[in-house]
Amino acid sequence: MNRTLRPADDMPRIYLYREPVDFRMGFRGLGALVEQELEHNPFDGGLYAFTNRQRNKIKCLYWEENGFVLYYKSLAEEKFNWPTQCDELLSLTGQQINWLLDGYNIEQMQGHKKLHYEALC
Repeated sequence: MNRTLRPADDMPRIYLYREPVDFRMGFRGLGALVEQELEHNPFDGGLYAFTNRQRNKIKCLYWEENGFVLYYKSLAEEKFNWPTQCDELLSLTGQQINWLLDGYNIEQMQGHKKLHYEALC
């Protein structure tokens, strides 16, 4: 599977915002949330991930040298396994954000184990 539009595994600063946000917000609204609520600089190269109330959509905000990149994923049928810990913000690795985008439960901080079978019986 080609994932050219995914965050890189070696991306240094990835933050997951725990509370659902209004998905009508674009890059300006999400950038203001990063700046005002989280007291982070949205221009410092960090990637910020947000979800909606139904947990079936993710938006990622990232400043790339001369403009914002807004990544949006909307699931057709399922929900994302959004972490439920208390902190408002959770730091993730590139691998963990990709696990989340793939539907894994990152609270366990590991992906599903890979299975390999030689035959059905």
